[in-house]
Amino acid sequence: MSKALVAYFSASGVTAKMAKKLSDGTGADLFEIKPETPYTSEDLNWQNSKSRSSVEMNDKSCRPAIAEKKDNMDDYDVVFVGFPVWWYREPSIIDTFMEQYDFNGKTIVPFATSGMSPIGDSGKNMQALAFGAKVVEGKRFANSISEKELADWANEWL
Repeated sequence: MSKALVAYFSASGVTAKMAKKLSDGTGADLFEIKPETPYTSEDLNWQNSKSRSSVEMNDKSCRPAIAEKKDNMDDYDVVFVGFPVWWYREPSIIDTFMEQYDFNGKTIVPFATSGMSPIGDSGKNMQALAFGAKVVEGKRFANSISEKELADWANEWL
């Protein structure tokens, strides 16, 4: 059995709840990707083109700083990376996370939360940042998914 990590970014708490279910259901370690500067509700206003999230997502080179680093990333074979879907892809802070570590030889499994938006090209985007890793397509889940359903899905890579 592979040693797994569930790393996640959550702006509103929805992805955090799902990441905890996934961690509990699989026995994987849990790590929150926290922004160095937390997002406010104004920052997350996608209808305001000058909001922090809008500015970040319109600049593909934007890399928001992360508050803490996971020290023992070498210990993991499989890394589940969770995030809310922003502008039909992963938030820029996930790109920061992907560039901070050597994922060579690891399997990266994206999972996302969203009311309606698909996960889009997130897996392809993450693959471009994770040299030597195998990044699978990933999946968006409804908030109502059970711990067992998440664990059953995750077992493909464990």
